[in-house]
Amino acid sequence: MTPSDIDRVQTYLRRLFGTARLKVVPPPKKGLTVEVSIDDEVIGTLHRDEEEGEVSYSMNVIILEEDLPPVPKTPARAGARK
Repeated sequence: MTPSDIDRVQTYLRRLFGTARLKVVPPPKKGLTVEVSIDDEVIGTLHRDEEEGEVSYSMNVIILEEDLPPVPKTPARAGARK
C-alpha cells in the first residue's frame, strides 16, 4: 500500500469508527502486513486488493480469547432436572 492509500483508509476508518485514536501503521519493510491500531494496541491487519481494475481494502480484526469478558453464568431454568 502506498502512503496515500494508508492516509485515505485511515481517514475513512477514523470517521467510520468515530475516533482519531485509530492509526493505520505502515510496515517497517515493503511486503509486510499493514496494521491497524488504537492507542498502540494492534486490533487488526489491512490488505489492499485489486481485481479487474477495481481496488478494495479489507480489514481483518483480531480478537484474542484472553481479551474477552468472562462468559456470563446462565441461570438455572425452572423445572430443569439436576
